[in-house]
Order: sequence, then structure tokens, then C-alpha cells
Amino acid sequence: QVQLVESGGGLVQPGGSLRLSCAASGSGFSISTMGWYRQAPGIPRELVATITRGGSTNYADSVRGRFIISRDNAKRTVYLQMNSLKPEDTAVYYCNAGGLISATIGFGSWGQGTQVTVSS
Repeated sequence: QVQLVESGGGLVQPGGSLRLSCAASGSGFSISTMGWYRQAPGIPRELVATITRGGSTNYADSVRGRFIISRDNAKRTVYLQMNSLKPEDTAVYYCNAGGLISATIGFGSWGQGTQVTVSS
């Protein structure tokens, strides 16, 4: 079973920065893509950024140029550096990971979410 644990959320003023982390635990699996999604009240969960094992990244237009996703494959951890935060970035941020638990069986896992609030 793959478990994801996020950390790093909190309250920050507009223009500030936060760094989220998400560590995968368990055994017997190989992670391919990791990513961050967010969900604000009344809005469907949306993609923020993803990163492949090889380091290829993809960003939502709303965060491109402000957020940076990175990962440490040895630590099975993905990070999200969030800069120039805006009130509209306020949401619960969820970590996601997908990969293989065998040659033919894939998995997809979500973390429990961490609250990010941007407010003065």
C-alpha cells in the first residue's frame, strides 16, 4: 500500500511563499508521476503541477512562473515551492502519485491534503 503524507501548509500573506512536501511510504512499488492538485470550496479539484520520474514538468496556467515542482526520487518525495502567492491560491492542496506495484498492476494514491490560506 502506498501512503502519501503532506506537510508545509499554513497561513501566509499575499506575495509570500510556502513550500509543500509530500513523502511516499510503503514498499514494493515504483512511482512514475507525482503531482499536486488543489481544491477550494465549491470548486472541483484542479491540477496544479506534475512531474515525471525523469523530471519533466507540467503546470496549470494559473501558477506557471510562480510555483516550482521538484522531486527527490531517492527520498520518494515531491515538493511544491509556491512564490508570489495570491488569495486565489487559497485551497486544500493534495499530493498525488501514480506508478506500478507490479509489472502489470498500476496504482494511484492521494494524500490527506494540507490547507494553504493566503490572506492579509
